[in-house]
Amino acid sequence: MIIRCKDCNRELHGHPTHTKCCGCPNMATIRGDRISALDLSHIVMVESNTEAQKSNLFSAQDLAFQEARRQRKVKRLDFEIR
Repeated sequence: MIIRCKDCNRELHGHPTHTKCCGCPNMATIRGDRISALDLSHIVMVESNTEAQKSNLFSAQDLAFQEARRQRKVKRLDFEIR
């Protein structure tokens, strides 16, 4: 992910573990996919990370089974109290 601060025209490249900051009074900061600044209207996103979305790990049958399992009702058992 790459952002640009409009105040100082500095581009910041996101890194998963390191925090990057532009250093101007707006203090644009990027860490991984999180962006912060004093005024976000002064930030332009140059490039976003669209490939960061996780692929589906389950097959269509597994998802259908889990959905059917989620919709099951809870059975209540009535016991006779003596």
